[in-house]
Amino acid sequence: MHLMQKYEVSVPVVRRLPRYYRLLQELERNGVTRTSSRELGKRLGMTASQIRQDLSCFGCFGRQGCGYAVKELRENLEQIIGLPDLLPMILVGAGSLGKVVSENVRFEERGFRLIGIFDIKPELIGKRLAELQIQPIEELESFCAAKKPVAAVLCLPKESAQAVAERLVLFGVRGLWNFSHCDIAVEQAEVITVHLDDSLMTLSYKLHNL
Repeated sequence: MHLMQKYEVSVPVVRRLPRYYRLLQELERNGVTRTSSRELGKRLGMTASQIRQDLSCFGCFGRQGCGYAVKELRENLEQIIGLPDLLPMILVGAGSLGKVVSENVRFEERGFRLIGIFDIKPELIGKRLAELQIQPIEELESFCAAKKPVAAVLCLPKESAQAVAERLVLFGVRGLWNFSHCDIAVEQAEVITVHLDDSLMTLSYKLHNL
């Protein structure tokens, strides 16, 4: 894993980076070689100045009057986000949600490599999911000691999510992608919680306030 320069930027800026990256991928697939902050902003529903301000947090990528080279900017964002490094990740909770996440998320295109799946249910142990054999939760500590995953996906009932998260941090996990329908808080780890209900309620608000 190569060393990456670290940047101190706000959370909203970090959350917008994947949107920029996806759009640049689309432009590149469509044969577009150059773009501008104005064009990017138009496609994303943002102002050109916001685009320039966000990108300036990481250096100078374009030239005034010439805009951005699409491939070069996409490659720079790829490095900034850390996508080529493929951080080792495990998934805990191999039920219906875990199955959907493990088999449909393109981990290796998003900066991670799924290396282990764990569950508590005896009937799931030994079965294969996303080309990995489901392991018993009792083997979690020894697995983490040997393989050293730095991140974990949580697809657990909310009653057990907090306790499992705390155990994972003790085992060296530093990042949690939480699908457990509850907010969890642990020290010494970054937690990203996916609340599908929140996005649906946000849509409701926007439709009621058009």
